[in-house]
Amino acid sequence: MNQRIYSIFKAQEGQVIDNGPSKAANWLALKLLRIGDSNVTMEGRVREDMCNPVGILHGGIASLMLDEIIGIGNIVMTEEYVMSSVNLNVDFLSSANIGERLIISAKLIRLGANLNHWEAKIEKESGKLVAKASSNMSKTHIKLSDLGL
Repeated sequence: MNQRIYSIFKAQEGQVIDNGPSKAANWLALKLLRIGDSNVTMEGRVREDMCNPVGILHGGIASLMLDEIIGIGNIVMTEEYVMSSVNLNVDFLSSANIGERLIISAKLIRLGANLNHWEAKIEKESGKLVAKASSNMSKTHIKLSDLGL
């Protein structure tokens, strides 16, 4: 685990993440509820600009939420090099409407030398599963320090 980056995120628990390095994550404006050594939990509300034409959470936005929370967890677990997505497999299981509160969580399943495997999910406040995902993150040649992290 990268203690310095972990400390930065730990200090932001309870706050909306809207001024970080990911413009996409900033747009989502999710609140960081908890960050641990191998898991992250955030929350957000479905906004109108996140919906498809029939007024439910767009699958692409749900995928973005899952990808971003995995990315946050993974950057905390990365010691030196940036890791990038190899894949993102998403299952959409139920809809979410404008105004609904969502809990988004990610858990590290396998920490490897070159590949990390994550699982993530989006749930409604009621506990009903909206979407679930798995993703593999691969080490790149880019160092965190090259990005100012």
